[in-house]
Amino acid sequence: MHYTGTIWRPPYEAGSLLLEVTAGCAWHRCKFCTLYDGLPFRFRMTPPETVEADLREAQMMAHDPMGKLAALLQGLPEPGGVRRVFLTGANPFALSFDRLKHIANLIRQYLPSCETVGCFARVTDVGKKTEEELRVLRELGYTGLSIGVETGHGPSLRFMDKGYGPEDIVEQCRRLDEAGLDYYFMYLAGLPGAGRGAEGAAASAEIFNRTRPKIIDSSMLTVFPESRLYRETEAGTWAEESEVEKPEEVRTLVEGLEIPVWFATLGASNAVVVQGNLPEDRSALLARLDAARDPAREAALRQYRRSLPHL
Repeated sequence: MHYTGTIWRPPYEAGSLLLEVTAGCAWHRCKFCTLYDGLPFRFRMTPPETVEADLREAQMMAHDPMGKLAALLQGLPEPGGVRRVFLTGANPFALSFDRLKHIANLIRQYLPSCETVGCFARVTDVGKKTEEELRVLRELGYTGLSIGVETGHGPSLRFMDKGYGPEDIVEQCRRLDEAGLDYYFMYLAGLPGAGRGAEGAAASAEIFNRTRPKIIDSSMLTVFPESRLYRETEAGTWAEESEVEKPEEVRTLVEGLEIPVWFATLGASNAVVVQGNLPEDRSALLARLDAARDPAREAALRQYRRSLPHL
């Protein structure tokens, strides 16, 4: 399999086959992000022949008799067919409809057991597809798009240069709902800045309550010296939330969400891990987040933040 640079995937895609169809980010302007800075280009599409070669390799691995023998000797279940493919890159959904259709057809050809295809997507990527194209993509297996909305707080979206506003989130998610294409939100606690976390979380809950994500996966912001956001802190135009403020922000979000959704904080950037279904597990989630808001933990949490190599 061919991979370029560090490969990122959501925690809930751990069981998916990772297939590279793009590398880098088509937007690459978010002030806080450094994930793709190490690449010598901003965004690149993987050549179709490389994608097909990787699918051939995945097909061979799925039917490898030695793999089946190893599983038998170790008392493990026999390897089955690939059920889900996750396309790698910051936002493969930026690819044209025809390209995404071609990729889905290749997956069906080489991995007929595959039931669904997921990937990262930007809100603006959805807006570039027609209603008919979204419907056809769903029929081809695309579903469970991981959308890095980050927040529903308008001032934060503008300041961080996300390229869309809160109402864009609502409108494009409505279009995905109408196409029957499920989606997941990635939330980034800390974007509003010091003293504004509760405001940002409340605004986000209001926006998210007008959508239907199946999952909201929350992470916590880490400001790296290489980022544009770090230069904003040096200039005094933005101040980072304390480590205690960040779980407080997440708590406000959980408290304000009224939609049925699986909520989790599974990524390495979270010093406190919670997961559960809303609304039924709300009390347990809030209690766990309350335990992380002790001001006495600030120094230890800050040290944990400094140890992180990435978002």
